[in-house]
Amino acid sequence: MESEQLFNRKGYYRNSYNSIASASSDEELLDGAGVVMDFHTSEDDNLLDGDATSPGSNYVMSNGGGVMSSTTHLLDFLEEPIPGVGTYDDFHTIDWVREKCKDRERHRKINAKKKESAWEFTKSLYDAWSGWLVVTLTGLASGALAGLIDIAADWLNDIKEGVCLNAMWFNHEQCCWGSNETTFAERDKCPQWKSWAGLILGQEEGPGSYIMNYFMYIYWALSFAFLAVLLVKVFAPYACGSGIPEIKTILSGFIIRGYLGKWTLLIKTVTLVLAVASGLSLGKEGPLVHVACCCGNIFSYLFPKYSKNEAKKREVLSAASAAGVSVAFGAPIGGVLFSLEEVSYYFPLKTLWRSFFAALVAAFVLRSINPFGNSRLVLFYVEYHTPWYLFELIPFILLGVFGGLWGAFFIKANIAWCRRRKSTRFGKYPILEVIFVAAITAVVAFPNPYTRQNTSELIKELFTDCGPLESSQLCQYRSQMNGSKAFVDASPNKPAGPGVYAAIWQLCLALIFKIIMTIFTFGLKVPAGLFIPSMAIGAIAGRIVGIAVEQLAYYHHDWLVFREWCEVGTDCITPGLYAMVGAAACLGGVTRMTVSLVVIVFELTGGLEYIVPLMAAVMTSKWVGDAFGREGIYESHIRLNGYPFLDAKEEFTHTTLAREVMRPRRSDPPLAVLTQDDLTVEELQGIINETSYNGFPVIVSKESQRLVGFALRRDITIAIENARRKQEGILLTSRVYFTQHAPTLPADSPRPLKLRSILDMSPFTVTDHTPMEIVVDIFRKLGLRQCLVTHNGIVLGIITKKNILAHLEELKEHTEPLASPWYYHKKRYPSSYGPDGQPRPRQHNVQLVTSFPGRQADEEESEEEVVNLLDGRGFTL
Repeated sequence: MESEQLFNRKGYYRNSYNSIASASSDEELLDGAGVVMDFHTSEDDNLLDGDATSPGSNYVMSNGGGVMSSTTHLLDFLEEPIPGVGTYDDFHTIDWVREKCKDRERHRKINAKKKESAWEFTKSLYDAWSGWLVVTLTGLASGALAGLIDIAADWLNDIKEGVCLNAMWFNHEQCCWGSNETTFAERDKCPQWKSWAGLILGQEEGPGSYIMNYFMYIYWALSFAFLAVLLVKVFAPYACGSGIPEIKTILSGFIIRGYLGKWTLLIKTVTLVLAVASGLSLGKEGPLVHVACCCGNIFSYLFPKYSKNEAKKREVLSAASAAGVSVAFGAPIGGVLFSLEEVSYYFPLKTLWRSFFAALVAAFVLRSINPFGNSRLVLFYVEYHTPWYLFELIPFILLGVFGGLWGAFFIKANIAWCRRRKSTRFGKYPILEVIFVAAITAVVAFPNPYTRQNTSELIKELFTDCGPLESSQLCQYRSQMNGSKAFVDASPNKPAGPGVYAAIWQLCLALIFKIIMTIFTFGLKVPAGLFIPSMAIGAIAGRIVGIAVEQLAYYHHDWLVFREWCEVGTDCITPGLYAMVGAAACLGGVTRMTVSLVVIVFELTGGLEYIVPLMAAVMTSKWVGDAFGREGIYESHIRLNGYPFLDAKEEFTHTTLAREVMRPRRSDPPLAVLTQDDLTVEELQGIINETSYNGFPVIVSKESQRLVGFALRRDITIAIENARRKQEGILLTSRVYFTQHAPTLPADSPRPLKLRSILDMSPFTVTDHTPMEIVVDIFRKLGLRQCLVTHNGIVLGIITKKNILAHLEELKEHTEPLASPWYYHKKRYPSSYGPDGQPRPRQHNVQLVTSFPGRQADEEESEEEVVNLLDGRGFTL
């Protein structure tokens, strides 16, 4: 029989589309082309143990015998949980459906036992409240660590310029708080604070002092950067970068062991302080999300409800990411929306409540610590008291256009540099790269006061509105009375003084510097956030535009656009508001955030009045950025690193079917499957050793190749090792069966091995004619790792998450279909009537065709479209 030749000890497979067994029933027909179980990227996952009769199963599990002559002493030890089965290896994807089923089963057991005794009732209460306890601990730890990082980074940043003689642990501002010798113009100078030139040379002014301060600034910057990259490289390589791309991938179900561990938390906390203090063009807000998620992951191990269920653990991580943004920006509501919009893959309603609570607790702890001494959660908290006017929507929209263009340019430039770093020898020396970038940053940044200072302080200065208490150059306007400089409110009836124009030139240079250095800094092997640098670039551009509009309103107040709203002698334009709108626009252009970003910036300002300008600028930046590419910076880095992440925001027009994406292809190795009761332990181990597939479909028998279930390579290996260790009589010749009852065996046969408990009795399947648009939606919404492709219950192939990602990548590269839609329709769905006008014959609900007029060329291009049966006819897949 030819069907016997298609089955060997590795299982049933078919060599090609043109060699298939002839049979009289669908059970004897497999049109599968040898499926490749290619899971090496992310598809190794675990299965839900099946029962004797699995709901929804179409298969009758029969062993073909009525008497078990050799199973009188059979011990079905595998009915109990097997240690190791149900866990996941590193760099693999979790089984969302299985994890949710485990959680429902746990709930049923708890509810069934809680009425038995007071102790069981107490355990049920503990289980119910464990979710709130873990998010409370996460919020407390996140707020405390954020306060510690803020205080330490502030202190180390000022160490580059000098030291407080009275108390070395005071930063510059704290050192001068108690001094009575400060002046209004030079409020940052006091005898207690000594610059390095004054401490070493004994003089504060002069060329020598400037050079000494310059040298010490570079020295401390390089020292901090070197120590940061050294700690990351030696102790915790996962502590580098922002962490948000990896957090997004982990929340989608991917396993990265150690990325959220205690060593990563410790090193990330320390090196984040050093990286920020080094003066590199980076921020701490993004890494704070990583720090908070590390806290959530560590505390989840204290509660079995979360430590033993990867899907439940990701609910805690979603709440932790909200707490991270809450302490990063002082925006609890914005943190919840950030978790919902940007990072979370699965976000049920109870996770929303717990995220809100975690963000609340974290913000409360940070407010209690008060790291900035201003009773605020962030350094650059501002309040505006001047309303905005309708004509200002034009410059606001222009800032949105700038933000979108900057975001698109930054993404392309940064990804190109990171790709070059990966493909050249330069990426093999991360320590030298960090030192080199830090040296250039320090050398160029020191002469400009706007690049020398901490980026958060720069944003604060740009956001702040001018008033009588401001001594910044940006507020040096001329007085109308005598033309001299005076510190007055910035209003349209005040012309800009020399200090303002000098500040504008310095800001223009700072803008160019920030744009260039941020491109090369994001991606270094140190903790590096992108929120603050992007906001700084937007704030600089916005402040420049705000001053320009302000002066335009002053010198041309009789123009129609200004005459209606700007009365002479009244405040009209607020340059700080433009800085805030520009910051939101640039951050939105880079990350493509919308709702959460508007809420975060709104919480920074403390007023609802500026929601409309923010919304207009953010939406404009997103539209402009999407015109050059729909991916944000985090999605781009996910794709660059090859993480298996299916972005729900992507939309494609699919013109293919499941059978055209499934594996195997003609050149791929054949499909290796297992029979439910015909293999021995030796044969099963041979299949595992000779193949690299991470899973195997299980079929009924050689004669009937209908799908029974799916078994994972890892689970099979663990089960066999566990059986040999705990059971006697398990030999290489022992029969392996996946059925409920053992098959009929001779009396002298060794004890059989039952592996039914590791078999997924209800694997997800689609037919070969299922549109890929539906298949992609199934993978996104159910979090699948693989899906079997069948035809009349017979397995044809498999589609893995890796195949879906490769298919979507092809769609990105070929935005236009390779052929017109009618071509695909014609290929896949032939007419039900032949050339003679008579209905085509059908066999087992499969349309049989002998030829297609005008299809000769198509058949030459794709020989696998029509499979010839042994009687000379063919059927279309």
